[in-house]
Amino acid sequence: MSETCNHDCASCKQDCAKRPVKENTNAYSKVKKVIGIVSGKGGVGKSLVTSMLAVLAQREDLKTAILDADITGPSIPKAFGITTKADSCDLGLLPAITKKGTKVMSINLLLENDSDPVIWRGPVISGIVKQFWAEVIWDKVDIMFIDMPPGTGDVPLTVFQSIPIDGIIIVTSPQELVTMIVSKAVNMAKKMNVPVLGLVENMSYCICPDCGKRINIFGESKLEKTATELDIKPLAAIPFSPELASACDKGLIELFTADWLDKALREVVDFSPKNSFPVPQ
Repeated sequence: MSETCNHDCASCKQDCAKRPVKENTNAYSKVKKVIGIVSGKGGVGKSLVTSMLAVLAQREDLKTAILDADITGPSIPKAFGITTKADSCDLGLLPAITKKGTKVMSINLLLENDSDPVIWRGPVISGIVKQFWAEVIWDKVDIMFIDMPPGTGDVPLTVFQSIPIDGIIIVTSPQELVTMIVSKAVNMAKKMNVPVLGLVENMSYCICPDCGKRINIFGESKLEKTATELDIKPLAAIPFSPELASACDKGLIELFTADWLDKALREVVDFSPKNSFPVPQ
């Protein structure tokens, strides 16, 4: 460690013993690609985007997993209709598997009741996230999506420092305030040398069910403008959809059929055969 060290590893380019080391998965897991889904603030649909991307990846015959790192506000199990608890064996924790085959690990799969609050301090929560990565038996995974809590606090820092993440997708909504907050997430990723793969705008508009007119509830979309200002790719604009909201509430996210995120998935996943584990004959 340098004598002039300010203990800010995020801004330091030097190698030293104090720099956080990426955690390895266990011997029974092999994860090819890890994509984080982040947001600068809550309530913009980050978990929804995580779930939809996982569903689309699974439909492309990619072995898909979700690590739900939103420890204090987990919602992934509900969207997929998972009601069972996680199992374990002598080798580690076993993720739940959705009806279509996506592997999921979430704190709600370990709590006695889904409504039990998680009243833990930051270091404990960060430790749980690292355990989900290193101690869960994920087996073979082509792509893992990490649903992170909003903001730039302990958990995003832990994920960026401890997990070999390939890049992040930032989720936002059209309000000007959120545009400002998006820049915080982008700047954090840049300081941590994590690639920003693109921007998804949720609640971008709605379609009138009577006349079919497009209505911009929060004003004109800020997707292109924000992406240009921050020099990142605009990936998708997702509208308000009562059908999609209902599917999530009923645990039927795997049945949605919209193509809003098709481009986003193809931007972050190489679909060449070498990037998928072979199907056993």
